[in-house]
Amino acid sequence: MSEIVLDAEVRKSVGKKSKRIRMSGKVPGIYYSHGEPNVNIEVLALNLKGLVFTAETHVIDLRLDDGTAKKCILRDVQFDPVSDKPVHFDLQGLKENEELNVEVPLVLTGGVPKGVRDGGMLQHIIHKLRIVCFPKYIPEKIEVNVGDLEINSFVHVRDLQVPNVTILDNPDSSVVGILPPTVEKVVEPVTEAPTEAEPEVVGKGKKAEEEEEPAPTKEK
Repeated sequence: MSEIVLDAEVRKSVGKKSKRIRMSGKVPGIYYSHGEPNVNIEVLALNLKGLVFTAETHVIDLRLDDGTAKKCILRDVQFDPVSDKPVHFDLQGLKENEELNVEVPLVLTGGVPKGVRDGGMLQHIIHKLRIVCFPKYIPEKIEVNVGDLEINSFVHVRDLQVPNVTILDNPDSSVVGILPPTVEKVVEPVTEAPTEAEPEVVGKGKKAEEEEEPAPTKEK
């Protein structure tokens, strides 16, 4: 795994003064590690972008302005709900002999899947995988080759092979798959069959019947 150097200043002011830090173009954060005191820090927002907006996991070489350096990973980032800019971040210290839980991005490789070329739809379900491992085995990303996936084919968590790590996600969970194409049912308009006009029957009635019969003659 590659390392990224992050320069930071030890922050002595906390609470409401964090707003002033953000207005100056910096982001407040905290470093914590098992068996060590927490350290409040602040970094330039520009320097934080390479850690926040990425599809890879990096080990951070944190260098403080007091001359100390620490190995850590980015554990959490909080964003402003309006501007979507980072407003706070957490760094967790790494110890070589201690395992830790970490989320690693899942990246799809292999180009356009066969099933998609046949008309199917790609569904990427899990974007990050939760694992446990020692710091030296943390992968930057986990690649999933989807080139040969056909329609109605799926890759499950149990299908992933990642050396030296324990995967925490449910083995039966689907990571990615190809769904069959959606066929829209065309509803044909119902047309009523034309009704045949019935022939008009002219009833003769009583008058007609009387006209047909000859009138009786009177006997003299």
